Amino acid sequence: MRGPEVLALINHVGAQLLPVRKARNPYLCTQNPNPTDMTNSMKDHLPQIEMAKMEALYQIEAQYESGRLTLEEARRQLAARVGRLRPYHLAYMEQNLKSGDADECIRVDMRKTMLLLDGFMDNSRPELPADHPLTHYYSENEEMRRLLLAVEDLVQYPMIKNQWLELYDRLKLYPIHYARKQNQLYPLLEHKGFDRPTTTMWNFDDIVRDEIRRSQQLLAGDTPEEDFIALQQELVAHCRDLMEKEETILYPTALALITPAEFDDMKSGDQEIGFAFITVAPAPAATPSTTPADGAAPAPDGLARDLQALLGKYGYAAGGDTQLLDVATGKLSLEQVNLIYQHLPVDISFVDENELVKFYSDTDHRIFPRSRNVIGRKVENCHPRKSVHVVKEIVAKFRSGEQDKAEFWINKPGLFIYIVYVAVRDKEGRFRGVLEMMQDCTRIREMQGSQTLLTWGHGEAGTAADPAPAAADTAASGPADTASGPEDAGTCPEDTAGNDMEITGSTRLKTLFGRYPNLKKNLVAAVPQFKMLDSPLGKLMLQRVTVGMAAERSGLGEDKLIELIRESLR
Repeated sequence: MRGPEVLALINHVGAQLLPVRKARNPYLCTQNPNPTDMTNSMKDHLPQIEMAKMEALYQIEAQYESGRLTLEEARRQLAARVGRLRPYHLAYMEQNLKSGDADECIRVDMRKTMLLLDGFMDNSRPELPADHPLTHYYSENEEMRRLLLAVEDLVQYPMIKNQWLELYDRLKLYPIHYARKQNQLYPLLEHKGFDRPTTTMWNFDDIVRDEIRRSQQLLAGDTPEEDFIALQQELVAHCRDLMEKEETILYPTALALITPAEFDDMKSGDQEIGFAFITVAPAPAATPSTTPADGAAPAPDGLARDLQALLGKYGYAAGGDTQLLDVATGKLSLEQVNLIYQHLPVDISFVDENELVKFYSDTDHRIFPRSRNVIGRKVENCHPRKSVHVVKEIVAKFRSGEQDKAEFWINKPGLFIYIVYVAVRDKEGRFRGVLEMMQDCTRIREMQGSQTLLTWGHGEAGTAADPAPAAADTAASGPADTASGPEDAGTCPEDTAGNDMEITGSTRLKTLFGRYPNLKKNLVAAVPQFKMLDSPLGKLMLQRVTVGMAAERSGLGEDKLIELIRESLR
């Protein structure tokens, strides 16, 4: 279940620019809602933890941070009582030894902390394969640091808006880095007992993301230049602090907690969400560990595999995918169930009565990216902290029976997304969970009149449909509307005479697709990254995306993409 709060959903499509939050910056939160629940779980996935050393580290750091110990005295005590440290020791201490009010998050000066630990903890970057998920996080940070240097350079000179717009065409990609952390890395760490990144770092992710969006908003408006420049100084400081926190604690701890096989499983989800600044080739398909016997069906994957495992638990899996299952109003095979979910025009997610995410439909037309790491995750941990109270209110009122339905929608030019949550109850009326349904209703909202003739993709007429019951009423509204959908509205017929149109890096994709209706389909077939252009977010982006921007995002290069476009028009 993804963000029942409309603001959270709007954030995903960039449809609203939130004001920068100048409140406290929660690097570390002095709270652990269940300090004893996580202790054994996290400890089980780490090398041996000496609790006496952890308690000594906590005491020394606290006294140093409060000024009760000088740097020299604190380091002397570290040498005598603690000795050598690993980054996961700090993570373990934060997770299990710090407690307090859940709302009292404080910013910890990481540089001051690292000065204290200098010589006691190895801060070197781990050597990882080029295709390792953590390698991609490090690479994105390297590029972000270069962009922040460009920010610091530009603020020294009189403001030229075009220079800043060009720079922000790059900076605005960085929140993809946060989306992967929140949907891929944090869930795995939660399963290992380390939920501090979810409860604290997510807030910091949002602060930097909102500062980037706020900067774009200021650039687009008539705000005084000094307001924009002041925000750049905040952005640079916050982003560098957050990257230091990631590389000092988060990534090394993740490497200690997460197994190589689990990192391999992350790769497909990472591809689904995408990368900031870099192009990553999809991982090759995994080779099955066992070969089925002659005549046996191949092992199922994805949803089919998960459902079969569940059914097998109750003795229904002997017939594999072809065994018919008694559903409420018929009989379906497991394969058919899987195919139905994959072809529904709506996205579905299900959270059970224990508030755990149990299922989502894996469709090609999915509105927002999903990751299998969300399965089994506490639903409140799937949302930024500012949205959790809405999640809890929905679940509580559904559970109590006070409410049965909650609706939200995103209504922007060229985009209308409808989201509805319903309480799931059994025959006895007991609460069994929450079902989320999400649909891109943009085309539906734009329909007018009536359509009683069969009409295919580009207006090719078919046979007449049976008259509707209220035929007299529909006839009064005029002839049946057989126009094609909104994507085709206003486009010019494609002709060979138009194929000599000049195409440059500044040419907008919207202009090209308007003139050549088949071009988008051809590009999607040739370059998998262009598949996202069919999504609601892609349609929204088309209002601004140029050939140059698409070339950079896809990794093709401008000249190669222009050549590909021209080949598609021949």
